[in-house]
Amino acid sequence: MSTILTVSSTINAPIELAWQAFTQPEHITQWNFASPDWECPTASNDLRVGGAFSYRMQAKDASMGFDFAGTYSKVVPLEQIDYTIGDRTVVVRFERISGEQTKITEDFEAEDQNSSELQKNGWQAILEQFKKHVESLGTAEM
Repeated sequence: MSTILTVSSTINAPIELAWQAFTQPEHITQWNFASPDWECPTASNDLRVGGAFSYRMQAKDASMGFDFAGTYSKVVPLEQIDYTIGDRTVVVRFERISGEQTKITEDFEAEDQNSSELQKNGWQAILEQFKKHVESLGTAEM
């Protein structure tokens, strides 16, 4: 039985802008890392059922890094993205709170190499980087 972990954040931005920033490679490289000493130098994304994505996450000093890649199993624009990473599943939900606020919730299957707490903290940190990036954009990006 797999353990499902959940992280979420409320973004002070319209859902359309949050969706763009979450799915477009030029935005993904700006937020997809857990701390300022890491970076996401490359990202590719084919956002469709059966499409694949790949993001490179690494320490800025290049001392360590890894590729985060998966395949989409469900894409409902402005609502939900489901994907698999190996044999684990992830569900990302976008919820319009108001015209200017969006809640993002990610449910993901825990892997067995790191503690649930470490995994949840890492995913939450990345989501907070996402929030910071989107809120820095304003609505000019739309």
